[in-house]
This record gives sequence, structure tokens and C-alpha cells, in this order.
Amino acid sequence: MTHGEGRVLAHASRAGTVRQNVLAERMGIEAMTLSGHLDRLERRGLVKRIPDPVDRRAKLISVTEAADVLLDAVRDVSIGIRTDLAAEFPEEDWQHFTAMLKAVRDKLLAMRSDGQANAA
Repeated sequence: MTHGEGRVLAHASRAGTVRQNVLAERMGIEAMTLSGHLDRLERRGLVKRIPDPVDRRAKLISVTEAADVLLDAVRDVSIGIRTDLAAEFPEEDWQHFTAMLKAVRDKLLAMRSDGQANAA
């Protein structure tokens, strides 16, 4: 699985059943880029596309049980990695580090939102 496919799968899992165009917007990627990732994930049985009952032109994306199993395994590995890394630093330093990372993430999201608003 590529980084892009993994990112799409994680976002789709968090979003629940969601329109494909909404998922692309949330992720900040082009619809065609998302479509390619979804094609590959669908072939592997990790996502499914169903027609939107409200708009026949739109597709709803949802993750499958197979994806849930895969994502659970990824979460377990991630937790182990974070635990191992955090053990190498004093608790206060680790908390400060993660707070800084969250602040940077929030700033980047705000910048992206501002850029999208300015483009409109």
C-alpha cells in the first residue's frame, strides 16, 4: 500500500460513509488523485463505492471490514512506535514536543483554509 492509499483509507475511515468529492476536499487533494487511490483500494476490497441515493452522479465511499482489520493493525503498530519513542524522553519534553507538533498542524490547516478561501 502506498502512502497516498494509506492516507485515503485513514481519512475515509474517520469520515464514515462520505461522498467522494467531500473526501477529496477534506484531504486537500484533487478528485482525480483520490479516484486513482480509491480504484486501487476498491480492487483490494478495502473500500466500496455506492451510488448516492440523493444524487445519482455522486458516489459514496465507505471502508470495508477488511479495511477495519488492516487499520486496527496499523494503529497497534503506531501505538507501539509512539510508546517506544516517548520512552526515550522525559515526559515533560515529550508532552511539549507533541503540543508543538499539534500547533504546527493547526497552523498548516488554517493556512490551507485561508488559501482556499482566497482562491474562491
